Amino acid sequence: MSETPKIITPTELINLLEALLFVASNSTSAVQLAAALQVSVKEVEDGLAVLEAQYVNRGLRLQRHLGRVQLTTAPETALYVERYLGLEANTRLSRAALETMAIIAYQQPVTRPEIDAIRGVNSDGVLKSLLSKGLIQETGRAEKAGRPILYATTPDFLSHFGLNSLTELPPLNEPPLTNGTHTSTEANGLLKE
Repeated sequence: MSETPKIITPTELINLLEALLFVASNSTSAVQLAAALQVSVKEVEDGLAVLEAQYVNRGLRLQRHLGRVQLTTAPETALYVERYLGLEANTRLSRAALETMAIIAYQQPVTRPEIDAIRGVNSDGVLKSLLSKGLIQETGRAEKAGRPILYATTPDFLSHFGLNSLTELPPLNEPPLTNGTHTSTEANGLLKE
């Protein structure tokens, strides 16, 4: 005998969404939340938007990545959370790792040959390091000769850089080219970004 779904008020929905996100071991989708609560995906998305607004200037955030959502601590609390949990501070990433992360974040999904072409050097070691840190993941294979692996960012990438979603990445401004090369002023601006 199947139980008749109870009508959930908007306030109850917010509370239930918060509880489910709190106990979820990983990020989850709006479809999974809707199925668990026996409500529509739109109701879940509306509830998540309300919940997200409630977390502004609080210690928690809703993190969205590739159609999934997760409850996380606010980036500004990281030092205290790490201290409380006895964790070492986040390890700093090398310039090569930051450069590779930027390429992946803005171009994802992207292959190693595409990353190498942009960087001008082999990225094997950097990719292995970023994979081991959980900042990037393999997301499949490209439909190209050799079927190279596609790389994309992970929710840990968002947490590491204090982002709630990829939409918070700063806009990618490409300076104009002069006869196919950057002027020295433009090149200096690229290095500062």
